[in-house]
Amino acid sequence: MNIAPSIPDFDAPVVEHARKDFPLLEADMTVGDALERIRREGVGERVIYFYAVDEEDRLVGVVPTRRLLTAPLQAPLREIMVRRVVAIPANATILEACEFFVLYKFLAFPVVDEQRHVVGVIDANLFAEEMLQAGESESRHVGNRAALVGPEFFEALGFRIEQIRGASPWRSFRFRFPWLLVTVTGGTLSAILAGYFEATLAHSLVITFFLTMVLGLNESVSMQSMSVTIHALRSVSVTWQWLATAFRREVTTAFLLGVACGSVVGAVVWIWRNDLPGAFVIGGSIALSLVTACAFGLGVPSVLHRWKLDPKVAAGPVTLALADFFALVIYFTSASLVLR
Repeated sequence: MNIAPSIPDFDAPVVEHARKDFPLLEADMTVGDALERIRREGVGERVIYFYAVDEEDRLVGVVPTRRLLTAPLQAPLREIMVRRVVAIPANATILEACEFFVLYKFLAFPVVDEQRHVVGVIDANLFAEEMLQAGESESRHVGNRAALVGPEFFEALGFRIEQIRGASPWRSFRFRFPWLLVTVTGGTLSAILAGYFEATLAHSLVITFFLTMVLGLNESVSMQSMSVTIHALRSVSVTWQWLATAFRREVTTAFLLGVACGSVVGAVVWIWRNDLPGAFVIGGSIALSLVTACAFGLGVPSVLHRWKLDPKVAAGPVTLALADFFALVIYFTSASLVLR
């Protein structure tokens, strides 16, 4: 059953579907003034949240309807608004907007330009109606087939490639295989690297015993940092200031994780094998390599996002390959220097 003709163009700019019939409230006005403006200008067809702007018309907060109706009339909007606002960039596609609804579960999002000026509002009802209309249009041509189309539209919001894209197995292969080659390349380089330290591995078997654990910890930390970064990139622009702040936060966290994990594993090696140098190499390598894994988990998706590539598909293989390779460099180099 081919349902592709009834699916809306998910690559279309979301700003083309954004509503313009909404009132903007000044953050410095009181609740009474805000209600008066809403009564005077109207609320459009569907308003779920009200958005507050500063003196330069930049988005600074969202005012939930319940707070607006229950707050004292003299209360400034700055005191009742939620300052952390998730906004959809004006250059996003409908597909990316769908992901916002799936991820955050909000009923509406403001659409903002690069200066954080609100250029429109997208709500969940708009997408639901578009999908239902597409199904009804299809039903006029194919009869009862629309009954099978509707659920797949809504299920599509949670699956980007398999459902929304409607990709064939061959197209999925062509889309994903090039990035998996990164993993193959990284694994090959890691194997070659291990060959250079064959004598070190033969001299100290305890290094070999914990090799899988070191790589596993690195992959876990890199994937965690990558997931946090991709989540943040949905609502922020990559700037040097944001990158520096995120880097300090993530590296500090990775350092604490590295020290904790390295200490535990080092203690296990010392107690189990009575090998203090080996415990120092393994524990210290874990602590240092987790910091590098965190840096790759933050940096790779940020760079891909900056280059307009899809970080959700590409970042995983690239991040894991780099994290594993540098973890092995740190691990083997430390072992060769200490365990002679």
